[in-house]
Amino acid sequence: MRQLASPQQLKMSLLRWALFIVPTILFLGFLSGAVSGSGEENSWFQMLERPAAQPPGWVFPIAWTILYAMIAFAFALILNARGAKGRGLAIILFLMQLALNLAWSPLFFGGHQITYALYLIICILGCAIATTFAFGKIRKLAAWLMVPYLAWLSFATLLNYQIDMLNPDAETLYAPAATSIIE
Repeated sequence: MRQLASPQQLKMSLLRWALFIVPTILFLGFLSGAVSGSGEENSWFQMLERPAAQPPGWVFPIAWTILYAMIAFAFALILNARGAKGRGLAIILFLMQLALNLAWSPLFFGGHQITYALYLIICILGCAIATTFAFGKIRKLAAWLMVPYLAWLSFATLLNYQIDMLNPDAETLYAPAATSIIE
């Protein structure tokens, strides 16, 4: 028998990857949103006209938490596939799409750059599709875990486009800071 690791050791390795990667990606997603002031409570965002298809604000943190956990576990599967052909490219593609993803909220909510955010989300979607195909060549489960993310990104791209069309002057809107009156 010439195995380098037993099946039990391989499962424990995957578990270690998952226990590190999933919380890390969840934290990075949370940090990106928090730093940029993303969400319904953003005063600039409240001033925008939004499409009828936009879900209520509470849906986004739930959806993103689930999606980040799923793509993080997919990434852990790939990281655990040592020696797999194409693993290096898959890792680079994943990290690239994740970095772009984490830049979207600061660009959209923080920078108020709806059109540039649209271009960015199209790039994210393209990189995520490439990542999914690269993952599929290594671990089918990893690719399937990316599919809900691709669907959500497609929907988010449509929302971003519609918001851009409904608010051609959004970049110039000024949202005053909250004030308090002390008597």
